[in-house]
Amino acid sequence: MKKKFSKRFKKLLEISSDKNSSKIEDAISKVKKNCTTKFNESIDVSLSLNLKQKKDEFNLRTIVKLPNGNGKKIKVAVLCEESKITEAKKSGAELFDSNTLVNNIMAGKIEFDKLIATPAMMSKMGKLGKILGPKGLMPNPKLGTVTNNIQSTVKALKSGQIEIKNDKDGNVGVSIGKKSFQDNQIKANFDSLIQTIYKEKPSGIKGDFILSAFLTSTMGVSYKLKVEK
Repeated sequence: MKKKFSKRFKKLLEISSDKNSSKIEDAISKVKKNCTTKFNESIDVSLSLNLKQKKDEFNLRTIVKLPNGNGKKIKVAVLCEESKITEAKKSGAELFDSNTLVNNIMAGKIEFDKLIATPAMMSKMGKLGKILGPKGLMPNPKLGTVTNNIQSTVKALKSGQIEIKNDKDGNVGVSIGKKSFQDNQIKANFDSLIQTIYKEKPSGIKGDFILSAFLTSTMGVSYKLKVEK
């Protein structure tokens, strides 16, 4: 069955017919110009990484600090002992508890985008793994979400710290801003993303790590990017 496109999208396809790679500055300008919807579209990056191996021996999972955030408001929950409830409350987290939060998660009631747990509460996390794991919400020491530094971690999550990981084919998708962002804000976020990815390149990977990169908006078309280390 032939895919049908709206008149708006067909027009965008005609405008973006150039198949040459663009510098990030030029691509940002083009993508924003094509944001013709009435809502504040997200600006997204799609990357294809050299991670598709015979075995799943290479994977990328790390945190990226976007200096200007990505424009998305997130709801943070903190699972902590009673002695840290006051600190969690002052941190700006929307949810904080030691027992009720666990029971709600067990019942399938998940009302947060990120979950932080203190080391003392990890004994309760075992039974939550099957629920939180598939949703990408399980606290992880390597990603900084198992910590006693509640206030600084909540602040980081709300100010632009995001988690990225590749799928089975080595693809990574990241939102790096909104249509309303200044061009230099989007570029700074993009630069931070690329720098972090190159730092995380596994030593066993030969050749180019980033095979291709595209910039697009929620309802727009994609532009191929020139990526420099």
